[in-house]
Amino acid sequence: MDLSVVILTKNEEKNIIDCIESVSFADELIIIDDYSTDRTEEVAKGSNTKVKIYKRSLNDNFSAQRNFALSKTTKKWTLFIDADERVSPVLQKEIEHKIKKTDMSGFYIGRADIMWGKKLRYGEAGKNTFLRLGRTTGGIWRGSVHEKWEIEGQTAKFEEKIYHYPHPTISEFLNDINYYSSLRAKELLKQKKYVKAWEIIFYPVLKFKYNYILRLGMLDGIQGLVLAIMMSFHSFLVRSKAWLAQKKTLQV
Repeated sequence: MDLSVVILTKNEEKNIIDCIESVSFADELIIIDDYSTDRTEEVAKGSNTKVKIYKRSLNDNFSAQRNFALSKTTKKWTLFIDADERVSPVLQKEIEHKIKKTDMSGFYIGRADIMWGKKLRYGEAGKNTFLRLGRTTGGIWRGSVHEKWEIEGQTAKFEEKIYHYPHPTISEFLNDINYYSSLRAKELLKQKKYVKAWEIIFYPVLKFKYNYILRLGMLDGIQGLVLAIMMSFHSFLVRSKAWLAQKKTLQV
């Protein structure tokens, strides 16, 4: 099939086995581990003989980590998947079928978020699609956070989705939001995209209304409400951290 799968990890011992099992059909499994302090490496090595693990510090730059992974893959095609994501048997068949004979350089894959037992269909998670499968030498990842794979040539979209199981608890959700908002604030400063004080108030409010009302997040029940609130809080943290850093009163 000529397919490599790349998984970035950091303390993912609870997720890594199920993730690896879902992509075990690939010819090569590459894990780039950000010096996990739990049993991620041990568990991953024992789960499949195809696994190759490379230790590399993330240094707050996801694109650099993914580009490093591309330099280590040896197959024609590369699929990127996170440790809390799963490839279903249906998606596996679609991948195998599509890459056998195609002129495409890459494929967008939708992502179905499953939070606390409910598959989200609206709001922030409603129509997420990402360029995750591509020719290994076809492009480069850009952006330190919320990174994108820029591939030359034509792309298409898969029908089946990747299943995503994020944020098992509110505490973990808050930890993730705090971490990613700091990365995004740093990125804004690096790009000299300066934040106005009024944005700290209005952006979160508008984001909540957009995701919960306009994108019908309300139809996802309590999970949709929690997601809309948390992502609005993320928007608040990004802008407040960036604004405070601009004033040199806080180290982001």
